[in-house]
Amino acid sequence: MRLDRFLGNLPCYNRQQVRLLLIQRRVRVDGEVVADPLHEVREFSRIEVDEQLHQAGRPARYLMLHKPTGCVSATHDPQHRTVLDLLPAALRDDLHIAGRLDYNTTGLLILTNDGQWSRRLTQPRTKLPKVYRVQTEDEIGAHYVDKFQAGFYFAFEDLTTQPAQLDILGPREARLAIVEGRYHQVKRMFGHFQNKVVGLHRERMGPIELDPALGPGEFRVLSTAEIAAV
Repeated sequence: MRLDRFLGNLPCYNRQQVRLLLIQRRVRVDGEVVADPLHEVREFSRIEVDEQLHQAGRPARYLMLHKPTGCVSATHDPQHRTVLDLLPAALRDDLHIAGRLDYNTTGLLILTNDGQWSRRLTQPRTKLPKVYRVQTEDEIGAHYVDKFQAGFYFAFEDLTTQPAQLDILGPREARLAIVEGRYHQVKRMFGHFQNKVVGLHRERMGPIELDPALGPGEFRVLSTAEIAAV
């Protein structure tokens, strides 16, 4: 929300008063004086006028988790262990998952309470690639590459997938970069060739790579640079 709109929505100020407050440099956002009425404020922003606090702001949290097999990408599940169960209880509140992984898929998982940021990371229109290492039951043919680039028609959704980059690493191993996150998308793509995916590991989401120091089930806080890169 724009700063002037946020202040104008408060019962204590009208539009003229808001303009004066900004001109007189009496408004601070996250401890810094802000005079721009178009400055964007969010639920995480601390907003003060003079010495009066109008929004304390809540801490934004951004976590990288190395998801192991055998847990679900969900915040609650009555039957299975969830990825939130891998975190200390004090960190779990308000977190959501940016880009889920299947039950037996491993690798990079991002958890955050910042919905706007996570949408930038996961929405297809941002074109941020999700990179997977794929292992298959049968050999991966060279002809797969052009088909992945051209796209696959998914009848259930009545759509053709966006171009994907497939790099063959070995007879039954490849690295795949996609910009979407359709239901079981990678498995369905290889299923076009009747080739079963037997191992799937996410290495990267956009500019964020899985930290090699993290073992399965371990996590860390994202760095300032990683957050800003999205």
